[in-house]
Amino acid sequence: MHIEFVLTYDSPCAISIENWKDGSAKRNRQGTQKGIPSFAIGSMEKAVLTLEDGTQFNGISFGAEKSISGEVVFNTGMVGYYESLSDPSYRGQILVFTYPLIGNYGVPSRKSEHNLLEYFESDHIHPSALIVSDYSNSRDHWNAEKTLSTWLKENDVPALSGIDTRALTKRLREKGTMLGKITFRQETEFDDPNKKNLIREVSIRQPISYNEEGNTRIIVIDCGVKYNILRSLIKRNCHVIRVPCAYDFFHLSFDGVVISNGPGNPKMCKETIALVKKCLEKGMPTFGICLGNQIMALAVGANTYKLKYGHRSQNQPCLEVGTQRCYITSQNHGFAVETKTLPQDWEAWFVNINDNTNEGIKHTSKSFMAVQFHPEHSPGPVDTEFLFDTFLRTLRS
Repeated sequence: MHIEFVLTYDSPCAISIENWKDGSAKRNRQGTQKGIPSFAIGSMEKAVLTLEDGTQFNGISFGAEKSISGEVVFNTGMVGYYESLSDPSYRGQILVFTYPLIGNYGVPSRKSEHNLLEYFESDHIHPSALIVSDYSNSRDHWNAEKTLSTWLKENDVPALSGIDTRALTKRLREKGTMLGKITFRQETEFDDPNKKNLIREVSIRQPISYNEEGNTRIIVIDCGVKYNILRSLIKRNCHVIRVPCAYDFFHLSFDGVVISNGPGNPKMCKETIALVKKCLEKGMPTFGICLGNQIMALAVGANTYKLKYGHRSQNQPCLEVGTQRCYITSQNHGFAVETKTLPQDWEAWFVNINDNTNEGIKHTSKSFMAVQFHPEHSPGPVDTEFLFDTFLRTLRS
């Protein structure tokens, strides 16, 4: 079933849909300013987002038209939609952007450097679907190569606009993250991605080297690594050896290890946890980022737990424990470390000021450290990028 609707300029970016059920939908012209024309923006398929508690939201498709399911999560960032969509940490999730207008600066080119796409965090879109309030099909930016809709369709990813994302986000905040499904003409069942080892789906299959002339050899355990982690190490003159999440790399020569971000429940990553435990037993300097923070905690015997609705934003305030220094951080995670379960020779490094959850851990005497936020940003503030230098100083001193 298709609907057609008309947009006028009597109110900015506002589209009201009437008579949804019988398929006719036209812009309410009441109050249109004289002399300002209206124009049709096309006919699109309608679909329904259903939450596991039975709540339903009607939307208009601007992506692939297929039924899917996943975990519904929200991101409150105002910019950075193509960086977020290419972040492997969103694997298996239906991503809701709370910022009302999405798509207005399009999608950039696939320019690359060091065999890494310059403007994206991976080679693909990873969320199962995208939900927005108002989609802009224009691409008014000097670097835009295509529209967001075109990119989503190329990657076979469904997307809905016209959703009341404020009401949807409020429900997720009150009841917690829920499973959801988007249905077009065919039904589909709810599917919980947290019951899978998702890092197996997003990790590379064979090791890859970058910047081989670098003076410090860093193993990056790819649990769904964002490209800006690799870029951040390369620009600091590191020879980066990116390895699969379950790859036994101890026959290689290296100076330190970075455990990357990634999707899903950290307790499902048993092979990676075992690798990190071995690193720590050997005394290898190790730095964890996001999921890497949780994996490091599990490797030393601490516990992790699922947050009610997670942290997915670019403005999370984190206090460095024992100081008065607060940093604004970019975050994307649904699980956290239970600080009180850390062993005696480990301590909290950062704490979230909003909800007092753990945002980092470190060993009291050895070069083992991890943060729950994203020091590589992309998108987000650059406040904590210095942590790469902090880690590398322990290797080069």
